[in-house]
Amino acid sequence: MAIRRLRKAPAALEVTAFINLIVVLVPFLLSTAVFTRLAVLELNLPAQNAGVEKLQVDKLQLELVLRADAVDVGDRIGGLIAHLPHTAEGPDVRALNALLHQVKAKFPDEKAATLLARPDTPYRTLVALMDATREGRTSRGTEVVKAELFPVISLGDAPQGK
Repeated sequence: MAIRRLRKAPAALEVTAFINLIVVLVPFLLSTAVFTRLAVLELNLPAQNAGVEKLQVDKLQLELVLRADAVDVGDRIGGLIAHLPHTAEGPDVRALNALLHQVKAKFPDEKAATLLARPDTPYRTLVALMDATREGRTSRGTEVVKAELFPVISLGDAPQGK
């Protein structure tokens, strides 16, 4: 007796539906993707012998000391320039920026400032103070332009006390 076998045709893979899904899904995902922009702030850490260095009388060494209730703006040589109390939102960055505009007018060639903060200072507060120290806005004629104040910022720990 002869055995009859059924011949099976190879199954065809149907990918049309999958390709249609990909064609629709890829542009949708690309259009809704969030592209982040990273900003890098260059910081200079103070040298270990920064306090012992020879101080020049005619040169400004700007220091901003962030305290719990105020920001003290001073010169290492000349002492305290201003004591700016905090507002309800935190440090008064507008008053700080206005004061730094006045300091920059007296010392136009200086670019360095040292920001001394407590270890528990929030990151947003540090960035806000650094932005206010780095640049500000000034009016030139009828237009408002950005003005460079003290772009070279060093970070350090605030002295204990007060």
